[in-house]
Amino acid sequence: MFRTIVVANLLAAALAGAAVAHDASNGGSKVTIVYDQKLPNVPGKSMKGVLVEYAPGGTSPAHTHPDSAFIYATVLEGAIRSKVNDGPVTSYRAGESFSEFPGDHHAVSENASKTKPARLLAIFVVDSDEQNITIDDK
Repeated sequence: MFRTIVVANLLAAALAGAAVAHDASNGGSKVTIVYDQKLPNVPGKSMKGVLVEYAPGGTSPAHTHPDSAFIYATVLEGAIRSKVNDGPVTSYRAGESFSEFPGDHHAVSENASKTKPARLLAIFVVDSDEQNITIDDK
């Protein structure tokens, strides 16, 4: 129930265009922080909602996240192909979810379709002082 309420509230913020931090585009993907709130019951931690929008055929570079980050992601539209660490490339469709744990390497993150857009909402629990929540591979 709590998960449903959190996702619904973050989705409402995303759809309303309530970006509160930064907006970046690359490789046919657009990343927008749509929610940023310090957790009152967990000192030093924040919850950040990140809307990732993929154009048809769009991709994100391979990346990691801060060591403090736990991520829950749910696909809102279309289908996303994802590969974390040494796991298999997996496709997630609208309504399906996955998690990333601290230290995970996200080797593949892309729209599974060459003709339709895709969107996902990633919810981070991360140290409040983290400014860069995605670190692209070099």
